[in-house]
Amino acid sequence: MKTMSNVDIYTISNELNNLLSGARVDKSFQPTKDIVVVRFHVPGTGRIDLVMQCGSRIHTSQYPLENPTNPPTFPMLLRKRIKGAHVESIKQHNFDRVVEIKVKKNKYYTIIVELFDKGNIILLDDENNIILPLKRKHWSNRDISSKKEYMFPEERGINPITSTIEEFKKIFENAESDVVRTLATNGLGSLYAEEVIARANEIIEVDKNTSNENLNEEQLEGLFKGFKNLFDSLKNESVKPQIVKNDSKEDVVPLDLVKYNTFEKTYYETFNEACDEYYSKKVNTGIKDIKESAWNKKVGKYEKRLSLQQETLNNFEKTIEESTHKGELIYSNYTTIENMINVVNTARSKDYSFKEIGKTLNKAKKDGMAEAQVYESIDKLGVLTLDIEDTKINIDPKLTIPENAENYYEKAKKAKRKTKGALTAIENTKRQLEEIKAKKDIAMENILVPKKRVKKNLKWFEKLRWFVSSDGILVIGGRDANTNESVVKKYLEPNDIYLHADIHGATSTAIKLNGVGLNDNIIKESGEFAASFSSAWSKGFTSQDVFWVHPDQVSKTPEAGEFLPKGSFVIRGHRNYIRGARVKLAIGIVDYEGKRIMAGPIDALEAHCENFVVLKPGFTKKEAIAKKILNKINENDLIDLDDIIRVLPSGKCDIDEEYHQRKKYEKS
Repeated sequence: MKTMSNVDIYTISNELNNLLSGARVDKSFQPTKDIVVVRFHVPGTGRIDLVMQCGSRIHTSQYPLENPTNPPTFPMLLRKRIKGAHVESIKQHNFDRVVEIKVKKNKYYTIIVELFDKGNIILLDDENNIILPLKRKHWSNRDISSKKEYMFPEERGINPITSTIEEFKKIFENAESDVVRTLATNGLGSLYAEEVIARANEIIEVDKNTSNENLNEEQLEGLFKGFKNLFDSLKNESVKPQIVKNDSKEDVVPLDLVKYNTFEKTYYETFNEACDEYYSKKVNTGIKDIKESAWNKKVGKYEKRLSLQQETLNNFEKTIEESTHKGELIYSNYTTIENMINVVNTARSKDYSFKEIGKTLNKAKKDGMAEAQVYESIDKLGVLTLDIEDTKINIDPKLTIPENAENYYEKAKKAKRKTKGALTAIENTKRQLEEIKAKKDIAMENILVPKKRVKKNLKWFEKLRWFVSSDGILVIGGRDANTNESVVKKYLEPNDIYLHADIHGATSTAIKLNGVGLNDNIIKESGEFAASFSSAWSKGFTSQDVFWVHPDQVSKTPEAGEFLPKGSFVIRGHRNYIRGARVKLAIGIVDYEGKRIMAGPIDALEAHCENFVVLKPGFTKKEAIAKKILNKINENDLIDLDDIIRVLPSGKCDIDEEYHQRKKYEKS
C-alpha cells in the first residue's frame, strides 16, 4: 500500500483544517497497533472520524474499523486529555510528511502525525513536550519518549508552494546526481519528480537521466516552469481528487497528472473522500491477515481437539478388537496355557523365584520343548507374557483360564462403553467447528467488503430522546442541556405535559398530547421514560420519583439573584408526582413514520413490536450491550451499532434476562 506523499499531505491538511477547525474532539480508538482513530463532532455536520496510520496515511473515513474490547493505553490517554477539546488548526509542517493537529481544552495540546517511514503518532503538551507517543523511538539525534521535548525531523527538500527560482536552481547545484533523482529526493518523490519533468518537456526537452552538471540555463528554467505549473494548482486549491486505474496499477492523487492521462479516472468531491475509498479497502487486506490469523487459532483449537478425540476413538476400537481376540485365543489354546500355569505354580510351590522360573522356561524353549515355545517372559509379579499366533497375551498364573480370558473381555466392554461418549464428544466438536468456521467466514467477509457508514436523515424527534406510548402518543425528551432547552422552548405546547425526574441530571420530557386526553397509562409510561433517562440509571436505581406539570408552570426566569444554567428551568406551582417510576427500558424496531429504532417503556414496546430487548441498569459497557441488542433485533440490516448506542441511556446496562425468561415461559 502506498504511503502518502508530501503533496498528498499538503492537500489533506488544507481540507482537514477547513473541515475540522472548531470541531469538538470526541472519543479515540486504536483498531490496530499502528492505526489511531479520533472522532470529532462538527457543528451542523455531526460525527467525523479521522484515521491516522503511522508512516502511511491520514484522512477522514466513513468505513468504521473494528475496535478492541479493551482500549489500549494511547487512545485512553487521548480520551482523558483531549476529549471535549476544540480544534484550533491542522497543518502540514514545512511541506514535510508531518501533520500538526492543535486543539484547546483547559490548555493547548498538539497531536503530531508522522507519515514518513517508521512514523509515529505523538501527543504533546502546550510546551512542546511529549506526553505519550504511540511508539517509543530513539535515534542519535531524536528521542521520542515521554517527558522529552519533541524535535521535528531535520528539514530537507524544497517547499514547492513558497520556493523561488533561485532556491530551485540551488538544489541542482548542490547535488551530484541526475534530474529525476534530485527532484525526488528533495521532497517530491518519484511520481511528482517525473511529473515536473513531463511538464517541463512541453516547454523544452529535458531527459530525466541528465546529470545536473550537464543542465543548461534554459533547461533549468523549463524545469522550474513545469514545477510551478504543477504546484500552483495546489497553492490555488484547484485540486481534482481522483483514483486512477489501469490493468496493473491503482493510485490516488489530488491533481490531474500527465503520467496518468491514459488511466481510467474516478473523481471525488474531496481528496479525503478519494483517500478513504482508496486506503480503507486496501488496509482491510492487512487487517484481514491479522484477524484471519486470530480466527485460524480458534479454528485450529477445535481441529486439534477433534483430531485427539478421533485418535482416542480409534484407540478404543482397537482395544475392543484386540482384547476380544486375546480372550478368544486364551480359550482356543486352553491346554497349552494351562500347562504353562501349572509349571509356574508347581515351581513356586517349591520356592523357586520368578527369576529362576524364567530362566528355566527360556532354557526349555531353546532346547525345543514344544509347550515352552509360546513363552516370552515373566515379570517380578509372576505375570506371564505368551506369544500365541503372533499375539502377545498376559496371563496371571494366580487366576484360572476363564478369569484371565474375562479380564480381556471386560477391557473390551469398558472400551465399548467409552466409545459412545467419544462419539458424542466428536459430534459436539464437529458442530462447534462448523459454527466457528461460519463465524470466521462472516467476519472475513465483513473485513474484505467494508460497510460504509452512511449518514441517515433523522426525523426531528429522532434528534431527541423519544418514544410512542402504547396509546400512540409521541413523548420526547432532551439528550443534553442544549436539547433540554429545545424541548421546552421549541416543542412544548400549551396543551402538552412536562415531566422531569426528581433528581439532578435528567431529561426534560414533554408529552405531545395534540388534543388527546391525559390518562394514567400515558402518565405511567412517560414517568418510566423520564426516570430511565436520568442520572438514576447510572446510579443503578431500580425506581425514581418523577413529577409532572403543565407548560405554563415551566419558566426560564429565575428568582431574583439566582442564575439558571443552560437546560435548567424553574417550576412554579403544584407538582404532581409519580412515585417509584420504574427505571427500566425496552429497545426494538417500530413502525412510526417508517421503520426506526425506539427506546422506551416496556409497555410501549410490547404494543408496537414483537421483537425487543429489555434493559436495566447494570455493568456492561454501551458498545458490548449494543452488539448483543443488534444481534437480537436487527431486521433486514435496518440499523447498525451506532443507531443502538445513540438511543441507550447514559451509563452501563444489562439485559433483563429474568423478564425474557418469564415471557418465554408464558408463551410456551
